[in-house]
Formats: sequence, structure tokens, C-alpha cells
Amino acid sequence: MTKTMTITNPAPASNNELSKEMLEEFRRLAATDDATNSFFDETHRQLVAAGHYTVNLPEEAGGGGLNLFETARRQRLLARYAPAPALASCMHLYWTGGAADLRRLGVNTMDWIVDDALAGEIFASGHAERGNDVSTLMSTTVAEPVPGGYRITGRKHFGSLGPVWTQVGFHAMDSTGPEAPNVIHGFIRRSDPGVTVVENWDTISMRASQSYDIVLDSVFVPNERVVATQPVGGEDGPVTGTSFLWALTLISNVYIGIAERALELAAAALNAKTSIALDGRTLAHNPMLQHQVAGMWIALDGVTSALDMFATDWVNGVDHGPEWDMKLFAAKYRTSQVVRNVLDTAMEVAGGSSIGSNNELSRLLRDSRAVAYHPASHALTHEAIGKAVLGVDQNGPRW
Repeated sequence: MTKTMTITNPAPASNNELSKEMLEEFRRLAATDDATNSFFDETHRQLVAAGHYTVNLPEEAGGGGLNLFETARRQRLLARYAPAPALASCMHLYWTGGAADLRRLGVNTMDWIVDDALAGEIFASGHAERGNDVSTLMSTTVAEPVPGGYRITGRKHFGSLGPVWTQVGFHAMDSTGPEAPNVIHGFIRRSDPGVTVVENWDTISMRASQSYDIVLDSVFVPNERVVATQPVGGEDGPVTGTSFLWALTLISNVYIGIAERALELAAAALNAKTSIALDGRTLAHNPMLQHQVAGMWIALDGVTSALDMFATDWVNGVDHGPEWDMKLFAAKYRTSQVVRNVLDTAMEVAGGSSIGSNNELSRLLRDSRAVAYHPASHALTHEAIGKAVLGVDQNGPRW
């Protein structure tokens, strides 16, 4: 069903820190929201009041001024306490962060996002589709050119922030005209005629994100709400490239935060459990378990360092040229592999109690599984990087 959302003006983001007390409350709420398959209403309310959704908007405009590196570290910290709120809020923050960076680069295509976010609008991501395994390079959603704009028809999945978003960024394919097909990128309001939000979220992972389907039935999008038009399979332009980079960097850091918390819980379990075979000493003295814990830390240190360097390079204006996409895909892929391995190992070393439905590690394991379903997939990552390294034309025949 379609709901009319009430916009709450956020507090000024003068204090970018999330207090320890607030984070501990979020952890308590996360367990309840997961168990009841409920949206994180109270956590969302507190995040709005804390200026979380404006934290990476320009300071001169009234935002918190955080750059990509700083926002990523913040999301990683939040994920250690409340994974679903951290992930869901990424879908808003990648739009606001991308808009802020574009403004700094002199590209004003998404300046209005800065103003709308400061006014309390909440943005969602409308890119996941059935039958589309190449993310935003193509689309099964149809963009029909009409006077003054487009009519958009299709169905989007994984619309995080389902109960509260007010605008959704989408992509759709225009197969008409002499230069077709083109991929159209734009924004739709929840209140636009033809928008239906389907409350169908019941999963094992990220339950509190309430990532509903979004059905678009001939929704009119005026030209001023279209932010980019690109050839199918073409290189990213400033808008899509910047937004995609923000999205995958923030999302990857959320899952790193989950893995960091899992390692912390596993270590605590080993320091608490004793063994009769170790003369009553704790399992932390078992060399095999020490080896497994060390392996988790080493793997996390490697992928975290790479993500931090990637974000720092972006902030500092390092010119990686066409390798930006390769590095981004590689960073997300490594994150996916490491996070799942760390969670599996953490569950193993923590022992049988970790499979209890009320055990935090059990919930973190379930949440970690979702990392595989964010773009780019295992297959697309290796296809895109392999073609780039080999000099195969990305716009030619796929196989």
C-alpha cells in the first residue's frame, strides 16, 4: 500500500559523534526489531534527531561536512551496534554524499538533493530488479519518453527504509530514438501517482531494514528530475560514477563493522569459557583457537586497510582514471569474501551457544549473508575486471 510520509526536520549536524549510550541503545533495539521483523522506528527517530541523515552534506549549507572516508568510518561503527539501520541509512547517505561531492566538483545536477535532505527528505535506492544481473548498466524498468519527461514502468526490489523514504533514485531504459537504448537515472517521489510500496519484507538478513518492493506504474518524471542519461553499458558519468562509488564504499564498511563485532564476540567467548583439558584455563589458551582468531584479525585488517585507502584516495583527489571502477568492484568483492569467512569462523570458535536464536552472533551471521546480494555480484565483478585487464570492449558483445 502507498503511504503519505511525514517529513521531520533534522537537527543541525553540529555534533557528528554517535554517543556510546545511544549506540548501546541501538544494539538493544536491533535485537527486538530483528526478532519482530519490524522497522527500526525508534533508532530512526534518534538518528534523525542526531542529524545522521545530513551528516555528509556541506557544512556551509547546514550539514555535518563529513567526507567519504569519515562517513564510511561512521557507518562501520554504527554497524557494530545496529547492522540493519546502518545498511538502510547508507541508501540515503550515498545520495547525499554524492550530491555534496558533485557540488564540490562544480557539477550542480543534484544540488537540489542537498536542499531536500536538509529539509528532512529521506532518499531510497531503486535499482534492484528481477531479470537484471548487470546492475545499473541496463534495466528491465521501462522509460517511455513523453512531452516534458518520461513515464516510468517497472518493479524495484530491496527498497530499504521502506516505511519512511520520501524519494527514490531509480534507473530505467529508454529503447526509443536514434541513440537508443539509453539508461535514464532520476528521482521519483513516494507521493507521485502510480507509485505503490509493497510491504513484503520477510527475510533472514537485515530484517529491520524493511526493504520493500516499489511498483512504478506509468509514473511521470519531469525532465528536471532526470539527473543522468547514459548509453547502455557505457562508462559512468559524474553523477552515476560518484553515487555508485559512495554506495559501495559505505555498504562495504557496514559489513566490515558486522565482522568486527563478530570477532569481538568470539574473543569474549574464548576468554570466558574454560576447558577441563586445559586444567581449567580459558579456551583463549588453545593454540588452534588462537590461530583461528589471528586469521580473522589478519583478514579484516587487510580488507579494512584497502577500503580506508580507497576512500582516502577519493577524498584526496588521487587520479586512478579507468581503474576506479575496478578498484571499487574489487574492494566490495574482497569485503564479501572476508566478511562471510569471518562470521563462519567466529560462530565456530564461539561454540554451540552461538546458534541460539537470541544470540547476537547468530543474528550477525544472518545479517552478514546479505553482503553477497549487493552489486557488483561475484560474476559481474570478475567479468568487468577481466575485460578491463584484457582490453576487451565493455560495450561490445557480452560474451
